[in-house]
Amino acid sequence: MKNDIHPKYFESTIKCACGNALQAGSTKKDIKVEICSKCHPFFTGKQKLIDTGGRIDRFRKKYAKFQNQEKTT
Repeated sequence: MKNDIHPKYFESTIKCACGNALQAGSTKKDIKVEICSKCHPFFTGKQKLIDTGGRIDRFRKKYAKFQNQEKTT
């Protein structure tokens, strides 16, 4: 490998807006993030699946004629 062409590698602290701090290696010393695995809804189990505006119903209505054609042939 060539000398002096690689970025410096630090033991950095990743700080979340919720107050959680993680240690990791990075080319930046301190990293601030808005959301982490401790406060993200997917990892906390508080995730809610919401059908906004009946998107599934609109899709089915739009493509209902194609489904009917496949059944008749």
